[in-house]
Amino acid sequence: MELKKEVGKRLATARKQAGFTQKEAGGSILMSQPNYARFEQGYYELSYSQIVTLCKLFDCSADYLLGLAEI
Repeated sequence: MELKKEVGKRLATARKQAGFTQKEAGGSILMSQPNYARFEQGYYELSYSQIVTLCKLFDCSADYLLGLAEI
């Protein structure tokens, strides 16, 4: 699977498990819900600072989001 798509899938999973909406997650990285949704769909790539912010918000590791770990 393409890396952006895999990251997007993991991002959506982590967000849902943490109980956040796309709008709330997008707000944490200063972006609208439609733009955030494009990350989960695999159209856009996250920046380093966005990865760190979302990992803290979702209480998950960057390794998980990037497909390097399963948990």
